Amino acid sequence: MTDLPKIPATATEIIKNKRTGKIYASKDEFQVDVLNPNTDTVAEDFRQDLEIKVTKVSMGALTKK
Repeated sequence: MTDLPKIPATATEIIKNKRTGKIYASKDEFQVDVLNPNTDTVAEDFRQDLEIKVTKVSMGALTKK
C-alpha cells in the first residue's frame, strides 16, 4: 500500500435558516432564534453545510507542446 499525499484544505461549517437564508455564527445562535418568541423560526428551518476549500496542487504530470 502506498501513502497518499496530504493536500492542504480548510473546512468551514455554515449554519443557515433554509427558509429565510439567514446565516448564523453557530448552532447555538440558531437555537436562540428558534426559542425567541418574536421570530417565526422553527427547528425545521435548520440547515448545516460544510464547505471544504482545497489548495490547488500540481499532481506532477507535465505536458510538452
